[in-house]
Amino acid sequence: MAIDIAEIKRLKDLTGVGLTDAKRALEEAAGDFDKALAAMRKKGLTKAEKRGEREARAGVIGSYSHDGRIGVVVEVNCETDFVAKTEEFKALVKDLCLHIAASEPADTAELLEQPFVKDPAQTVADYVKDHVARLGENIVVRRFSRLALGEL
Repeated sequence: MAIDIAEIKRLKDLTGVGLTDAKRALEEAAGDFDKALAAMRKKGLTKAEKRGEREARAGVIGSYSHDGRIGVVVEVNCETDFVAKTEEFKALVKDLCLHIAASEPADTAELLEQPFVKDPAQTVADYVKDHVARLGENIVVRRFSRLALGEL
């Protein structure tokens, strides 16, 4: 069965895997994009779980202010400063800041269980695990603080 190169590229872009892996997943799913995507995510989550035991000491502190009325600071750790400096990691931190501003979680456990505001079909934990699979390092949301004007 011939697999469309556009579908291979789309799967590659969504999952962050190589072209060969994307093509193989589509072939195994008999050309069904959704099945291939689910298989790739499952495979990525398995890798993410294995990486979860590795220590994450590098990282960044991200911040966000919404119209000067809501402010968020979040510490997200990874294993190396190389990954911490990538645009994809910085985008993850920014997305987490936006989510925290919008969703008001009480702590990191509640944050990770919430449906992700940009894609309610997955939780914040799933979103972070997707990045673990893409970047190849353990990623931990260490802590955050959210302040709103007039709150104590």
